[in-house]
Amino acid sequence: VLAMRQFGSEVPFAEPPDLQGQYSPYYGEHHHRWRVQCRKFVEEELLPHVEEWDEAGDIPAEELRRKAYAAGIYGATWPREFGGTPPEGSEGPWHGSWEAVKVDPFFDFILWDELARCGAGGVLAGLFVPTNIGLPPIVVYGSDALKKRIVADCVTGAKSCCLAVTEPSGGSDVGSIKTTAVREGDYYIVNGAKKWITGGMKADFFTVLCRTGNEGSGHKGASMLVLEKGMPGINTRRMKTQGWWASNTTYIEFDNVRVPIANLIGEEGEGFKYTMINFNHERFVLTVQMVRFARICLEESISFARRRKTFGKRLIDHQVIRHKVAEMARQIEGIHRQLENYAYQVKCGVPDSQLGGYMALTKVGGSKLMEFCVREASQIFGGQSFTREGAGGRVERIYREVRVMAIGGGSEE
Repeated sequence: VLAMRQFGSEVPFAEPPDLQGQYSPYYGEHHHRWRVQCRKFVEEELLPHVEEWDEAGDIPAEELRRKAYAAGIYGATWPREFGGTPPEGSEGPWHGSWEAVKVDPFFDFILWDELARCGAGGVLAGLFVPTNIGLPPIVVYGSDALKKRIVADCVTGAKSCCLAVTEPSGGSDVGSIKTTAVREGDYYIVNGAKKWITGGMKADFFTVLCRTGNEGSGHKGASMLVLEKGMPGINTRRMKTQGWWASNTTYIEFDNVRVPIANLIGEEGEGFKYTMINFNHERFVLTVQMVRFARICLEESISFARRRKTFGKRLIDHQVIRHKVAEMARQIEGIHRQLENYAYQVKCGVPDSQLGGYMALTKVGGSKLMEFCVREASQIFGGQSFTREGAGGRVERIYREVRVMAIGGGSEE
């Protein structure tokens, strides 16, 4: 348990409670050093450029991956045998965010909380998210040959891997996928389409959920394959999105793509299970970001309301504004504590199958929190939150990103 300390913003509730003077049983000195390291990277490499990248709708992904890896950030939650760079003090006799990694989940929590301080989910979606959700099934369930050929390049940032599950006909109903993989000798012939695939335009590898069983086989007929950039028959196009402008969200079509059977991840017919287990960590990562985006909205609102004067007094001194701030803070602290509880259960070894429902509820809470806080922040900023510049610019961008967070990774419903 760390002694009480102040770190970062002094605005109330702008930082997690352990950074604003509260004791915590979850964090020690190594966690604090890791947060300092992550914050330095964000302050130097992301924050100065996010507005430019967001407006341009793109990021220098390869360059940023190299910088992030060199800074000890990009490979932090991956196994050392594949080039991973777990932070000092993060490895131990506990369970990590998924079974192939023994990194303390609270280091993972800190990583994504700090990355989200850039206030641009699209930048994170284009840089960190694709490999973070596309690579774990290969690391956990892939053959040794598949791991040897793919994992190290993705962990070190030399290449990128995206997850391709969602289809035009449905997103959250994963068991009803229509993309087929028909066995012909030593190959699968893949046909179908995937939609809203994060980072697909720049991916070198595609972790694709396909139907290897017959049409009525449901989730038991789903398998995971690795498709590779350059395979004939893979066609990608960029999609225009409401938010996440720098995410390179992609529509992918597969037209008789010949995929070696060696590219099967794990066992045939187990793809649905692999996808469901993978969702736990994806939803954790998204929710950590949503809580930080909510904190940004609260911090920006308080700072603005302290400066702004209306009807002869500061905006923050109006009771109606103070009510908004108090309710934002109350909800933020609640979801933050849920995330800490989830991370602790993972660390103690509670199986993924027992945590799926809890994590799903936590993600719902996170997206409702983000939507509430950005709405209230917009009301506090007034017209300033309607423009993509000036004091309300960060709030405006976060507002555009609410829907993808509420729907992506499994919708609230």
